[in-house]
Amino acid sequence: MLILAGTPIGDVADAPPRLAAELAGADVVAAEDTRRLRRLTQALGVHTSGRVVSYFEGNESARTPELVDALAGGARVLLVTDAGMPSVSDPGYRLVAAAVERDIRVTAVPGPSAVLTALALSGLPVDRFCFEGFLPRKAGERLTRLRENASERRTLVYFEAPHRLDDTLTAMAEVFGADRRAAVCRELTKTYEEVRRGPLAELAAWAAEGVRGEITVVVEGAPAPGPGDLGPEELVRRVRLREEAGERRKEAIAAVAAEAGVPKREVFDAVVAAKNSAPPGP
Repeated sequence: MLILAGTPIGDVADAPPRLAAELAGADVVAAEDTRRLRRLTQALGVHTSGRVVSYFEGNESARTPELVDALAGGARVLLVTDAGMPSVSDPGYRLVAAAVERDIRVTAVPGPSAVLTALALSGLPVDRFCFEGFLPRKAGERLTRLRENASERRTLVYFEAPHRLDDTLTAMAEVFGADRRAAVCRELTKTYEEVRRGPLAELAAWAAEGVRGEITVVVEGAPAPGPGDLGPEELVRRVRLREEAGERRKEAIAAVAAEAGVPKREVFDAVVAAKNSAPPGP
């Protein structure tokens, strides 16, 4: 059996009761960082009697067959990452997929989640949301991803590194709009937990001063426009965002027309008018 075990995202007291029992009883414990695992077991007062192996991004592909063979041989394999649930923006997906392919049972020990905790604390709508994980590190690729998300009406959740937060929030303000509401959740469940809420432009200015810790960003979804709510300039802007994200113009116009609740011809005419009014290139 493969067991995915959620681990605390900050406060070790949040460890689920089953975690200690599974750590003690597993034949193999695959850990993203064996040193952090050691600190966790010491904090929980647990002794791992099984074999402990590392399982992280750098060796995930190579180690997966070994772990699947152990599972096929009857071993009880426990997978833990540094924090949160394995396979969610952490190692684990390859192992789960390989175990499922071999018809090996996969179960989980649920635990703390930075995604759900940040959503609950954000003050933004939580009835529908989508998790985007980490944005690309390169500025151009990051903008492309954000443009793909620009018209998403569900609340958006991202992970981000503290040293990139300033650039990311600035890019979000550019693509989503300076006034789009958001929340930056820092060091969740830890001593210096902080949730900063406000418009994206305001949060970007705050982050420019420097931010530390583990970051989850929650962004309000795009508003649902009523018929005629969007002017020609906004229609054209949305078409351009979709084109820059890789859509063909015809598909982009159709999608924007559906979002805005207007005829495709209205969007097409706005795009043509904008093109004709644009100054000639050098």
